[in-house]
Amino acid sequence: MGVPPVRRIASIALSAALLAGATGPVAFAADSTPERAHTAASAPVPGADKLLAQVNTLGHFGTLLEPVSNLLNTVLKADKGQLSADQATKLVQAAKDAVTKVATSAPASDPMSPPSKTDADAKARADRVSDAKATLTKALDTLQKATTSGDGDQVTGAAHGVLSGLLGLLTSLLGL
Repeated sequence: MGVPPVRRIASIALSAALLAGATGPVAFAADSTPERAHTAASAPVPGADKLLAQVNTLGHFGTLLEPVSNLLNTVLKADKGQLSADQATKLVQAAKDAVTKVATSAPASDPMSPPSKTDADAKARADRVSDAKATLTKALDTLQKATTSGDGDQVTGAAHGVLSGLLGLLTSLLGL
């Protein structure tokens, strides 16, 4: 059995790091201990500090995902996560445009798989990317609604949804 290609190992390591970064803090954010209440008192949105740490890691994916990072940074730093309807619409639309650009720029086949892959495999991969994009777009819509709802707790859940959707998109793009 041969040694796995370096690109495959790197993509697996990246996916594992993203998965740990996105899901680990979710478990802690769900806890309603006094420590969390103290954090909520010092942050504009409950759990914002933990989410901002994850958002800041998005910069490693270059400028293509920068609008998603800007959206989450703006929302999580806003008072109770609330934005004006115009500002929310503008930021969410920029994020959706970036997601579309990333999803459509993906190669038709998995660049790390052997050349013997069939057209069915390429179609399955394209379907996974399309599904992940749709999930992320829905999460962005939910975040937009939450930012104008007046409820900071809705913003926290919606931001987690966006991060999870983004992880799903990146995973599907890597072909994992």
